[in-house]
Amino acid sequence: DTFYKSIPAAMFWPTFIVAILAAIIASQAMLSGAFAILSKALSLGCFPRVEVVHTSKKYAGQVYIPEVNFLIGAASIIVTLAFQTTTNIGNAYGICVVMVFSITTHLMTVVMLLVWKKNIAFIAAFYVIFGATELLYLSSILSKFAEGGYLPFCFSLVLMALMATWHYVHVSRYWYELDHVVPATELTALLGHPDVRRVPGVGLLYSELVQGIPPVFPRLVDKMPSVHTVFVFMSIKNLPIPRVAAPERFIFRRVGLAEHRMFRCVARYGYTDQIEGAKDFSASLLDGLKLFIYEEAAFSCQQTDDDGGCALRAAKAAADCLHADVA
Repeated sequence: DTFYKSIPAAMFWPTFIVAILAAIIASQAMLSGAFAILSKALSLGCFPRVEVVHTSKKYAGQVYIPEVNFLIGAASIIVTLAFQTTTNIGNAYGICVVMVFSITTHLMTVVMLLVWKKNIAFIAAFYVIFGATELLYLSSILSKFAEGGYLPFCFSLVLMALMATWHYVHVSRYWYELDHVVPATELTALLGHPDVRRVPGVGLLYSELVQGIPPVFPRLVDKMPSVHTVFVFMSIKNLPIPRVAAPERFIFRRVGLAEHRMFRCVARYGYTDQIEGAKDFSASLLDGLKLFIYEEAAFSCQQTDDDGGCALRAAKAAADCLHADVA
């Protein structure tokens, strides 16, 4: 309580109120920083998928993550009950702040060296002066490591382990799918097998791949030897723009031969776009697929200069999935 003892008694309550307001602002800044960092980690495939709510249509970085907000609130209560006194919490906070200073100095040095390309003598002077000062503070505060200072290290280790594990699995799965893409000849043989039936409807199979056939598809057909009449390999990609216009939402292209009636679809969403519910999503997908089939058939007809039957055949091709149910 050194701070409060140093101010006049008459100024105690006004100072106390200002301190409470400052603490609230600081907590909001910490929450905003946590949301922004985890949102970026999500886009890099380094964190499990959670709901990210974008609170501004103008600025991409203003986000809110309900699950993280709840976990931080629960952690705050647990830490308060476990540490009991502000002294122990202050030890943890002090180590955290000084470590942030030190990490910032190291990263700033890298930026000055590789990005800004400053004079090496200027960079060395910056690093020695700031690094030595922060090392002095850090060596002092580390003496309180066993008295609560271990808390930020524990949180950091848990988060790093979670992010490293998730990223490793995410990347490993993607490269496995990319290395084991099913070739077109194997797809033709698979669909031509007498035991494989084509059942009515539109089937969707989600994959991170935006090209090729994922290796899980032959296994799926092997387990239940049937494929929907129209089959779509689906990918969802988030773009660094606020919104994607509805007519530009879906990008289609055909997979394999025309008689296979299999397609690749990439659904694109901006950071303020909300993914529709299952019913609305499937309706939009079918509308986009019908339009793609119609335009493809119409273009093919134009190449033969057969204007009379062109529109009829294009309409018939698009009608194949008109009344299909999405599975």
